[in-house]
Order: sequence, then C-alpha cells, then structure tokens
Amino acid sequence: MISRRRFVALSSAVAVAPLFLNARVLGRSRPGPSNALGLGFIGVGIQGRSLLNTLKKRDAVRILAVCDVDSDRRLDAKKRVDTAYENSDCAAFGHHADLLAHPGIDAVVIASPDHWHAHHVLDAAAAGKDIYCEKPLSLNLHEARVMIEGVRKHGRVFQTGSQQRSEYAGRFRTACEYVRSGRLGAVSTIHVGIGDTARPCDLGAENAPEGLDWDRWLGPAPLRPYNSILSPRGVHDHYPRWRDYREYSGGMITDWGAHHFDIVQWALGADGSGPVRALPPREPGSLRGARLIYPGGVEAVHDGPFGITFIGEKGVIYVDRDRVESIPGDILRKPLGDKDIHLAKATGHMQNWLDCIRTREPCICDVEIGARSVACCHLMNLAYWHGRPLTWDPTKWEFPGDDEANGWRDYQRRAGYELPTI
Repeated sequence: MISRRRFVALSSAVAVAPLFLNARVLGRSRPGPSNALGLGFIGVGIQGRSLLNTLKKRDAVRILAVCDVDSDRRLDAKKRVDTAYENSDCAAFGHHADLLAHPGIDAVVIASPDHWHAHHVLDAAAAGKDIYCEKPLSLNLHEARVMIEGVRKHGRVFQTGSQQRSEYAGRFRTACEYVRSGRLGAVSTIHVGIGDTARPCDLGAENAPEGLDWDRWLGPAPLRPYNSILSPRGVHDHYPRWRDYREYSGGMITDWGAHHFDIVQWALGADGSGPVRALPPREPGSLRGARLIYPGGVEAVHDGPFGITFIGEKGVIYVDRDRVESIPGDILRKPLGDKDIHLAKATGHMQNWLDCIRTREPCICDVEIGARSVACCHLMNLAYWHGRPLTWDPTKWEFPGDDEANGWRDYQRRAGYELPTI
C-alpha cells in the first residue's frame, strides 16, 4: 500500500498543476447545393461561440441557424457564420423550437446553461436531430435518466462534451488503461480534485436590459429578477457565474466534476452503472471530503490536488490535462501488452461525433456515459447539501426505500416550461 507520506508528496508535486456526408448516408434528404451536414447551434455564449468557430471551418458541415435568448449574441453568431461562407444567410432565432423546425438542420450543438439542457436535448431528439450537448449533461438525476430514454427512443447519435476521453494526448485514456489492466493492483481510493458545490441564488435585482429575453433565460427555473451575474448582456469573453447557483447548475462539482468523474467511471469500467453510496464529509459543513462508494468498496473522494489520483496496492497514478505520472515511475514506463486493457481511441471529440453520425455507431461519450458521469456529481452534491448518507441504485436510478431522497431527483418547473414528454 502507498503510505500517507508518499501520497502527500505526490499531492505537493502535482499541485504546482474531412468527413463527407450525403443524404443517402444520413437516411434523409436535405435541400441546398451542398452535401455537408446541416448544423444548428442552441446557445452561442462563450462556449457555443468557441464550438461554432471551430466547426465553421470544416467542409463536412454547414451551419444553417443559431439560437440564443440574447439578440446581440445571436446576431454576432450569425455574422460569424455569414462571413465564413459564400452566399450564406444564417437564420437567427430566439426560441429553440424555431431552430429545430428550420429546413436542412440535421444535427444540433447545444451549449445553453445547464438548466436548459434536458429541454433542448429531448426536443432535438424528438425532432430527429443528432446531438452534441455540452457537459454537465443535466441539472439533476431525473433529467439525466430521461435524456437517455429520449435519445434511445428516437435513435439519435449523441456526444457529450466531455472531451477528456478523446483529447489531451491520450493521457486520460492511458491512466484508465493502466488502472483497468491492474498495474496498481486493487484500487482503494480515488481522489478527485475539483472546486466547490453550488449555493442557492441570493443575487439582488437589476433592471432587465433590452434585447435579452430574461423570462426565457430562466425557463424552467424559479422566477426571479434579472441580475447581470447570471446572464451578462451581449457578447463577452468570460464564463458567467450562473454555474455557482443551484437553480441553474451544481457548481464546480458538476462543471469540472463532469470531466473528472467521467474518467473515474471509465477507469472503473462503470460506464453502464455507478456508485452505490454517497457520504457527506466527516466534518459537517466542510466543502471537501464527500465520498462516493462503488461496488467492492472503492472510494472516490472529493479532495486532493486538481485532477485525478488513483491509489492502489502497488502505487499511484495521477492524471490531469497536462500530464500523467506514477509512483513508482516504472508503473507507466512498462508498456501494456496485448492481453492488457486497451480502450477506444477517438480522433478528436467533435470529429468522433461527426464520424459517428456517418456510421451511426455510438460516440465515445454517448448519452448514457454522460448521464452516468454527471449522476456521480449530483450524488455528491446531494450528500453536501443534505448532510446525510445516501444509498443509490444505479440500475433503477433511485434511492431504495428513501422517499425524501427520491424527491431530490427533480424539481418543480415553472408553468409553461414543463419537461418535454418522451
């Protein structure tokens, strides 16, 4: 076993921390002179704008429409698209239903705030669109489950925007392959270094600016006065802090946790299951120390240096986006053999989605993978927020015999913004 001294030493060290598609392949016809995939963008804030700027350069796709509740953002996105293409007249909408009805849309990229993801995904799936949705996939456990059901029912190709499986020089895949091949022996503990949980929104009232549909930005969330912290007006170059508030997100537990717990799930071979218990920190009120318990007793603990630290009988593997390393160092220096575990490789996360639209095969971070990874985050948040142990059945997506906890899986949406039926 690795001593506490060696783990502390590691913590100190790492803390210094063209596809061509045609209508016949897609199984449907689409108008226009090009055989490129017709894309629509739902949400063109900083993340959506980044994805748009990447995809507009690819010959395999053509962006046909954008949607945002802020008129400045959607007109800026339209201008970016029209500048990129000859004879372009990108449509710009304030309502995602209008975008989904626009002619020629084959697939959508969803980069709206977290509390809107389930609505956008379910409507897009029902409209027959393939989907790329940013992480964290859902606002709560119920939404995660129904997104799996909706995407499966309508047979859509789905990619969750958890790109650590596809990118960063394969470091995360390497770590998972070595863990799953037994190079650490039996894993006992996984330390997941991410930021804090979310808190209830307590922001003051400001005058709602013209050009922003504030009611629609709130959508299913509780009605409250406008505050620029939640949705800064116009085109901006920072991530708005709506992520800090429970009504719209789960804080850094879901924001970064959706990335890192996705790797925990991959390393444990738990893409179709998950933890069975969630425990609050031993010190009440602490912002660190909540734990998820997997079958067999492996603990995933919210603490340690940023990144993911796997501790086993024979050593430690630490991984983050810029490096993967081990103690002892020869754990990673010895190559894996033919009989070891070799996980799926993808040639870029967005390219994997485009390739899978052509082949109709599952993406490397399919809807169930994204849903079960964010479920880990939701379970951890519930342990923090309610301060008591929780037993979870990942097969039934419920807390067995616990009516109170089962009531925490979803929330009451505002009238007019009910969750779409599957």
